Amino acid sequence: MLARSARSLRKTLTGVRAFASGVPDVMTAAVIRETGPASNMKIEKDYPTPKLTAGGVIVKNKYSGINFIDTYHRSGLYKRELPFIGGQEGGGYIAAASDEAIAQGVKVGDRVSYSSVFQTYAQYTAVPASKVITVPESIPLDVAVSCGVQGMTAHYLTHSAHAGLVKPGEWMLIHGTGSGTCQWAAQMAKLRGYKVIGTCSKSKEDIARATGVDELIVYDEAPGTSYEDYTSVDLVPRVMEITKGEGVKAVIDGIGLATYETSIDVLARRGIFVSFGNASGAVPAFPPLRFINKSGYLTRPKLNDYTVTREELMERANDIFGWISSGELQVAVDRCFPLEQCVEGHNYLEAGKSRGKVLYEISD
Repeated sequence: MLARSARSLRKTLTGVRAFASGVPDVMTAAVIRETGPASNMKIEKDYPTPKLTAGGVIVKNKYSGINFIDTYHRSGLYKRELPFIGGQEGGGYIAAASDEAIAQGVKVGDRVSYSSVFQTYAQYTAVPASKVITVPESIPLDVAVSCGVQGMTAHYLTHSAHAGLVKPGEWMLIHGTGSGTCQWAAQMAKLRGYKVIGTCSKSKEDIARATGVDELIVYDEAPGTSYEDYTSVDLVPRVMEITKGEGVKAVIDGIGLATYETSIDVLARRGIFVSFGNASGAVPAFPPLRFINKSGYLTRPKLNDYTVTREELMERANDIFGWISSGELQVAVDRCFPLEQCVEGHNYLEAGKSRGKVLYEISD
């Protein structure tokens, strides 16, 4: 038994060495050693490269996505053990593969994307093979990486998080349809057959209208930003006018502090408030009695709980890649910053300037 175990271990280690021989010991990465503003994120050129482990691969990243959740980790709003490399989605080419990964059907050189994996603002990332998605040649790699967090999030928000409390033909309100995740969500909601009310700032009106929303509420912009000034429109009566006094059966809200009150107020009877982000600040604690007026529901979902199995991950990925290939889903890559401009990338996103996906491009 011990001899067989030793032979098995030697075989595994030999396989790891064979497939990992081209991966260097150190790499360039954007590292947070102290939480705080974007300026706390520093480029380090001698950060240890992750090691290949059983069931995993090493991806040589070409792109890494920048998401609001990354700014929450960096600022300390969401706690992480220090130090850490930012990011949780990326894509590039498999540089090393374990025997288990190869048995699953992935191999060195495959063009892949992945998400829900930490430490992607770097040249190399260790990724469980179960989270790797092979990218069709018909889809550019930057677009595929853009599908990671935002595309998958939009998919579960419009397909699953509302728990079936909204049906095709019923109204859904989606905040921020001119930016990021909710550009995707608005398009997917229309593909699902919902009637959609979108909101956006004036500077992003063209983007929001291009998503195909049925009604669009346009806010003035807050001074010095591209964010909506949520006091410039009285949202509740406008939504009630559109819905003939019924309200909406679901609200998808990634804005947070500035919008949660009106998101609750526009719900129809037994409607659901899907609160998934904090772009304007975290939603404070509030009493459950806020929902008694129309027997409303609340959920605070996260992506990992909606891609629990590989089957669920691939079901969402296949939908998204299929819609992109058929032209039914449009993906806007707004800006691509060199990784060396990691601070500028976060500042750009946090200022509300994005008109689509924001990425880092990672050089060799």
